[in-house]
Formats: sequence, structure tokens, C-alpha cells
Amino acid sequence: MTSENKDSDTMPDPLLIQESGEVYRNPTEVQMSQIVLPCHANHCGELSVGQLLKWMDSTACLSAERHAGCSCITASVDDIHFEHTIGVGKVVNIIAKVNRAFTSSMEVGILVTCEDLYTDRQWKVCHAFATFAARRTEAGKVQLKQVIAHTQMEQMEYSLAAERRRMRLIHAEIITDLLSSSTAQLGECQEYQDAVAAERTRVESVELVLPPHANHQVSTFGGQIMAWMENVATIAASRLCNAHPTLRSIDMFHFRGPSHIGDRLVLKAIVNNAFKHSMEVGVCAEAYQGGEPLRHINSAFMTFEVLDSDRKPCTLPRIRPEPVDGKRRFQEAIARKKIRLDRKYIISCKQTEVPLSVPWDPSNQMYLSYNNVSALKLMDNRNNWVLASEKNKVRLYTLEENQMLCFKVEMNVRVSAEQTFHLLSDLRRRMEWDRHYEECEVINQADEEDTIYRVATPSVTKGGKGKDFILLASRRKPCDSRDPYLIALRSVTLPTHPPTEEYTRGEVLCAGFTIWEESSSVTKITYYNQATPGVLPYISTDIAGLSSSFYSAFSACSQFLLANKDSLAALPPSVL
Repeated sequence: MTSENKDSDTMPDPLLIQESGEVYRNPTEVQMSQIVLPCHANHCGELSVGQLLKWMDSTACLSAERHAGCSCITASVDDIHFEHTIGVGKVVNIIAKVNRAFTSSMEVGILVTCEDLYTDRQWKVCHAFATFAARRTEAGKVQLKQVIAHTQMEQMEYSLAAERRRMRLIHAEIITDLLSSSTAQLGECQEYQDAVAAERTRVESVELVLPPHANHQVSTFGGQIMAWMENVATIAASRLCNAHPTLRSIDMFHFRGPSHIGDRLVLKAIVNNAFKHSMEVGVCAEAYQGGEPLRHINSAFMTFEVLDSDRKPCTLPRIRPEPVDGKRRFQEAIARKKIRLDRKYIISCKQTEVPLSVPWDPSNQMYLSYNNVSALKLMDNRNNWVLASEKNKVRLYTLEENQMLCFKVEMNVRVSAEQTFHLLSDLRRRMEWDRHYEECEVINQADEEDTIYRVATPSVTKGGKGKDFILLASRRKPCDSRDPYLIALRSVTLPTHPPTEEYTRGEVLCAGFTIWEESSSVTKITYYNQATPGVLPYISTDIAGLSSSFYSAFSACSQFLLANKDSLAALPPSVL
């Protein structure tokens, strides 16, 4: 892979100076540095992505085993987007560390950078998350020890790991639902003149798993399987364009079963669809020994581009799918492309670049919900809040960052955390204590965790228009005792509820509650809001110290919770 002449990204220093003066280093962190030699590169002088995947998997596996104290296997890898390519002579630096451990699996974060030894520049290549499972011991199932977060960055990754895990667990089910609903609306495949027959791009190859391909437990390295899959996928892509393609991204995938020394791995790839500047290649790996039936090991979808001499994407030939299964794959590739764009639009951009309102659609629910909860967790993990005022143990904090004003209100109540969560989860009950909630109705009940409300608020000026908001409320119960209950809020747009003449449409980028169990009877509630222009007029006098309406509102909230602390747990709101 050849490096592009771009300024280096700012990379986090893995070593931090503690207050004691000692250098802190995450105990699970593993670093690997490799100089790219011609044997690692293709005929274009670019590092093979397959080789990079092997290095990434090895580094991440060593990190997982350092934490687990036993052998580990690759269970899944999240989406990987390769931002740059790497040329011969450059140095690849890989840092892997365990972000969070669950019962017998753990998330490992992997950061890949490229270094030019002659100019002393470094730039980011990709950032990935892999899940590793600890192997069972003779005594039975492994119970992993907890990860202790020491820095703000580690705390942030620890917190977000729970949300990423949730998305992995429901990913396959949601993708299946989205594809079945999307393909039904895509219609027949369009016939293009001079289209390349998909059959021409079909590739099948077999590999014998030998000891160098396996770990010390004789299981095939996940990175080695990924490398073989990347190889056949690259051949399939090359057959479409008669040129050398560049792998840009790999969709999230799971290893469905193990492979061992002596296995024959059958690898199959075909171009599912070609768009203007990219193509999707589907590839699967199956294993067998002797006369036994094939075992499905893995399937993946890889997106390729072809770059010209200026490193710009070329226009690709169209594909003519095979009958039946080929047409299904063709249509599903269109649906997956939409999902990828939604994912990139909502999740991949920096928090400061996220648009205020994102159109709501069943196909992007998972990513919108993830972004909604993650944004609240990121705000919760910031440690540079400034106490603006306090009255009767209700505290108002502010934070100015990136020309954005955020505030939080914090208090303790003598109500259980679970009951507090249930009472605050239904925004319709907020009218009972928050004078800013004039109207509130459910307009879309997506599922038990995601609900869309329309909220109307009164005007802050005499004779002015009130505001209304279309809010996605995403609720999360704790993953374990180290997590809070969460109620995250953000604006979305719905074609069924456009702005009206009676109200000015307001927008919320990030708001919500974190609810921590201090004891069985005491709960700490923190309300956050990233003050957008639509919200700022309601709280500006509090932040300026000219009033204490925040105290009145949260005193009313406290009284509301106490009055209802023994009521039956609130049920998820139903569609009105």
C-alpha cells in the first residue's frame, strides 16, 4: 500500500505521567512495529491488506491473552475502514489494548499508524475493534477479570464498549431484517449494456492449514483466514476491472466456527455489485477434513475501489448478476451500501460534525441509537466541568468546548435507581415536573429501547412562538454494576411530522440522564444538555447566574420521584 502525502493525524501517546511521577502504561497494551518489505507487498509496491490483517490479529490476540492469562480466539471484527495505504519501506505501528472484559469475551481496540522514517511523519491507517473469546480451561468456563480504567480515554472506551457489544449482538438479526425489507422495495435488477457477467469474477481457492498458520492451541489464526479471504476477494475484484483494486473497507463479521491444523479451507469470492466508484465482493470460507461435510467458518463483504494515477477513484464497469442467487446478492449489495452510508454518516464522523437532525428510518435505527447513547456517554466521561452554581445540593455545571456550550445538573434522590430510570424513561411524565414540557406525545415506538416523541415547549418571550422538538429517546439498562442507567435524547426528522406554522422547530444534538446507584436507596441523577440555539434561551439566565430555575425544575423532579417511588414500574409506552 503507498502512503498518501497528507499531514499526519495526531496520535495518542500510550505513555502517561501519573501524579506520582511514574510512567503509566496500560497493562494489556501490546505494540508491534513492522517495516514493510517487498515480500509483504503486491506488484504495485503496496502492503497487502491481508498481511496487515494478520499483524493486527496477532497483536490484538496477544493483548487479549495478556489480560485473560490463557489462550484466546478471534470471535468477531467490527467494520474496518482503511484511510490510507502503506508503501514498501514504511513502518507499520500497531497498538492493541483491551477496552473492556465481559464474562468470557473482551473487546480489544486496535490502532494502526504508518511511519515514514525519513520525514518522521506518522498518520493513521485504521482503527478497529475485535472481540476475542477466552478458551475454556480444564476447570470449565473462564471468568475474566475486570478491566480497570485509569485515564479518561480508557474510561471512555470502557463505557462505549458496552454499547458496541450491544450492537454486535443484534447486528446479524437487524441486518437480516433490513435486507429483507429493503430488497422487496428495490425491484428488478436493471440490465446494462456491456455489463460484465458476474460469473467471470467468481474465484475459488483452497488452502491447507499448516502449523505456521495456527496458534499454540492448533487453531488457525483468525488473521490468517482473513488474509486468505482478502486474497480471493482481490482476485475477484481485479477480474471485473482488469486493474489492481484497493480494499477500502470490510463489514463487521463473526467467526462461526473454529479451524484447525490439517483443515482444507475452501475460499470462494464473487463481485456482488458494482457501483460508480466502488464494488462489493462477497467472500466465504469453509473448512473440511477427509470426507466430512464443509463447515462454514466465515463470510465477509469487502468494498474495493480502483484508483488512477492521482489516487482518485475510477469509474467501474457494471455487473450482470447471475439468475436467482446472483440477483439476490445484487439487490442485497444495494441495501448494504445504504447501510454502510448510514453507518458512516451517523457513526464515523466526529461528534462536532454530526448534523443536528438525522432522518429517521428503520434501516438506520441501530446506528442512530448507538450514536445517541455514545454521545451521552462521551459527555458523561468529560472531566473538565466547571461548577457554576449550587443550591440545596442541586449543582449546575458548565463546559465550553469547540465553541459549544454544554451544561449538566446533578442531584441525589432517595429513590432506587431502577425506579428512577422507569419514571424518567417515559417523557410523557416529564410534564408532571418540568414546566418546559407543555405537550409530549409518542409518535413512533420503534422497540422497547427506542421511542420517538414530539415535545412542545412554551415561548420564552411574550407573544412569541413556542418550540417543538422531534426527539429520539434511547434507553439503556446497565450492562453490569459498573454502568449507569441511561436515557439519551437527540433530534431526528420524520416526513410525517414536518415543521408547522404554530411552532418553531427546535433541535437537540445531545441530552439525557445518567442514573447511578449510590446505594440500595440513594441514586445520583445527572442531566446533560449540549446547548444548541434552540435550547439555549431556556437556560441562559441560569448559566449567567441571573436565576435558579434549574433548581426549581430539579426540586420538582425530586418531589415527583419521591411521590412515585413505590408505584409499579412503568411499562414501555405504547404507540398512541
